[in-house]
Amino acid sequence: MWKRLAVVMVAALLIVSALFITKPNTDEGPIKLRLGHITGESDPWHLGALKFAELVKEKTGGEIEVEVYASSMLGNDRDLIEGMQIGSVDFALPAGVLSNFYSPYAILELPYLFRDKQHLENVLYGDVGNELKQSLLDNAEVRGLEFWMRTPRELTANKKIETPNDLRGLKIRVPEIPASIAAWEAMGATPTPMAFGEVYSSLQTGVIDAQENPVAFTASSKIQEVQKYMMMTDHVYGYVMLAMSEVTYQRLNESQRQAVEEAAKEATEYENQLVFEQEEQIINELKEFGTEFVEVDKGPFEAAAKSVHERFANMYGRELYDKIINTP
Repeated sequence: MWKRLAVVMVAALLIVSALFITKPNTDEGPIKLRLGHITGESDPWHLGALKFAELVKEKTGGEIEVEVYASSMLGNDRDLIEGMQIGSVDFALPAGVLSNFYSPYAILELPYLFRDKQHLENVLYGDVGNELKQSLLDNAEVRGLEFWMRTPRELTANKKIETPNDLRGLKIRVPEIPASIAAWEAMGATPTPMAFGEVYSSLQTGVIDAQENPVAFTASSKIQEVQKYMMMTDHVYGYVMLAMSEVTYQRLNESQRQAVEEAAKEATEYENQLVFEQEEQIINELKEFGTEFVEVDKGPFEAAAKSVHERFANMYGRELYDKIINTP
């Protein structure tokens, strides 16, 4: 009798377990997932995120709905990554701050590392990019879905900067990335690490004198309201990653995972085209607003910035650095 009772109890436990350890279902409505980023709603990141959300809903037949939160509503970049690690944030669009979670990403932030847009694409969409995504998953438990392109980072200030000498004493906001801090010090500035959400007010009150970001990011954040000049330094050809919480990924069933990955690829094509199409229009709008664009001789800036390359290559990954440099 006791033996039979034990068998019945085990069977009951297995049934209960199966009810809980199962793929997500939509009996009680769609699965709601959250995507956070730090840019404004006019930025290509946001428009790309909305496209991704639209595609996920379409490809899952409404089983998953992605809610997009702009302008640091879910926190700054570090908050978003930490949220993904524990599953409180499902998707995010981080970039340089990834180096705080997997240090070799710091190499990607070295000014004048990439020769041009094509070089960046060849790196990110080739073997090096695949290795970087896998290493991030292994070391930080964040799944890199796709790299999104950005236009080059440019410097803004309330005075013209035409040579590295003009950077002396200039307090410039930089991301919390050692490679960026060191490079701006080498170029002559006084770098001030700061979350981007604090930048506008810090420029407005004189806590900092300058910042650097791609044109679209600068414009969508209204930096033109507190900065007069934009120097076309093209110092970083960069990226943003459409990343996903591994906790969330493991909650989804196989068809849902496939739908998310397909949506990520299609949203990447959309964002990559949009970001470069928009730049000329945004520059014209900034000129009409009163922003003065300054063409600079990049050679002296590049020479100064490259003086720190060897140190960071040796610190964070000589092999990775050489692979990037040697990519056609």
